[in-house]
Amino acid sequence: MAGAAARVLIVEDTPTQAEVARALLRDLGHEIRVAETGTAAVEQTLAWQPDAILMDIELPDFSGFEAMRRLRAAGIETAIIVVTAHGSVNHAVEAMREGAVDFIVKPYAKTRLTVTLQNALEKRALATELREVKAQLTRDRFMGFIGGSPAMQAVYRTIESVAASRANVFITGESGTGKELAAEAVHRASPRRAGPFIALNCGAIPRDLLESEIFGHVKGAFSGATDNRLGAAKLADGGTLFLDEIGELPLDMQVKLLRFVQTGSYQPVGASKPEKGDVRFVSATNRDPWAEVEAGRFREDLYYRLYVVPVEMPPLRARGADVALVARHFLAAFAKEEGKRFRAFAREAEAALASYPWPGNVRQLQNVIRNIVVLHDGERVEVAMLPPMLLRTASGRAPLPAAPPPPPMPVAPPMPVAVVTRLEPQAWPEPEEEAPPPPMAPMPRLPEPAPEPALPWVPPPRIEDFQPLAEVEKRYILAALDQVGQDVPRAASVLRINPSTIYRKLQAWRAEDGAG
Repeated sequence: MAGAAARVLIVEDTPTQAEVARALLRDLGHEIRVAETGTAAVEQTLAWQPDAILMDIELPDFSGFEAMRRLRAAGIETAIIVVTAHGSVNHAVEAMREGAVDFIVKPYAKTRLTVTLQNALEKRALATELREVKAQLTRDRFMGFIGGSPAMQAVYRTIESVAASRANVFITGESGTGKELAAEAVHRASPRRAGPFIALNCGAIPRDLLESEIFGHVKGAFSGATDNRLGAAKLADGGTLFLDEIGELPLDMQVKLLRFVQTGSYQPVGASKPEKGDVRFVSATNRDPWAEVEAGRFREDLYYRLYVVPVEMPPLRARGADVALVARHFLAAFAKEEGKRFRAFAREAEAALASYPWPGNVRQLQNVIRNIVVLHDGERVEVAMLPPMLLRTASGRAPLPAAPPPPPMPVAPPMPVAVVTRLEPQAWPEPEEEAPPPPMAPMPRLPEPAPEPALPWVPPPRIEDFQPLAEVEKRYILAALDQVGQDVPRAASVLRINPSTIYRKLQAWRAEDGAG
């Protein structure tokens, strides 16, 4: 807006003063309107949406300050410059408190007015741009995704950047992180959105049916081929073909897929001639694709054809506050589906969800929330409703191993039974007198313990030797991360803190470094 023509509303009840302002601004090319009362100023602002307002304080019906309060209550963010003959510090402070961007006193020179107006328009344009950027960077919904963490913002930006191109996309990430949802987002944001999106899980198809599933077959191509069948390559023509778990493809199928990727042509099983297909490839795996190449399980030439734009889906444990955000979404959806009353999580329950490492990622969290909703009811999810595995993690105790059953007691052989027919009288000898015990030898005297050596005196640290606690904490956390190969959960375990604490501090330190 700076430097360009703008809409300027002059709120002035004195016609001569309004004409002076109009004359001073005439040469700047702005579109100008005049309002003589506070009511007219509010009405014209709501209807016309000016970029800037020159607001007089003394108006016939109510003050310019009241007009500003009404505009702010209506959500208007126009740049307002207060213009008054009553210049004082109190007026200036009140004007800024009510949302004015500047303050000038009558009479004013043309230069003063034009510079003030130009600065106000520049500030407004910058504030609008910053709001748009912030909204873009902190969005927590995107193409079916839920999450506003920095890791997910990076995913959103990558998808938006690559969607408009024809480049092949390779999505990696642990199981349950949303790789298929990312593939759908690439398709929906691309010019191919009107075409089909065909997903094929290469790990769920028997090896002898893979070629037919991908390329199709003709009638009589093999036993059981009673009719022609279209494969995924044909069904995805003009759209996107998503090959999930592509690392499960056998090497012979990788050769045939490579030919399709390179030339755009393929041959159905049993067909006499090849067919053409216009397909964009999106692949995914939960393994390290380059490690699979080095191990000889994935062709290097196919890797370079498919691994053009990588998208790495972060695990749920690396997404910080997204855990609570996703959990609330599932809770609302499942409560509505099951007819339950759940609306929120208790603070302790939410803390337990945040501290759990979620090895199964979003899919596991989804199953846990559904389990809670099905088995319980109430307004809030209490910590006692969580599965035991979450409670053990929240309390910091590892699950105790089950005690082995006690060994069976040995069965004693039966005792022989003696049959007494007659008790013969017997003469018992008189007991002999016991000799007195010998006197006890005296206990030997133990040597006196040697005195402990005195510890050397260590002077207390000087006040100049102390360092800020935040700096010591930062160095300690970074050192722990270096020792465990940047494994945040493991470092958190060593330091006995929550992994989300480390992620939050790393994010804050990166922001400080960027600002510096």
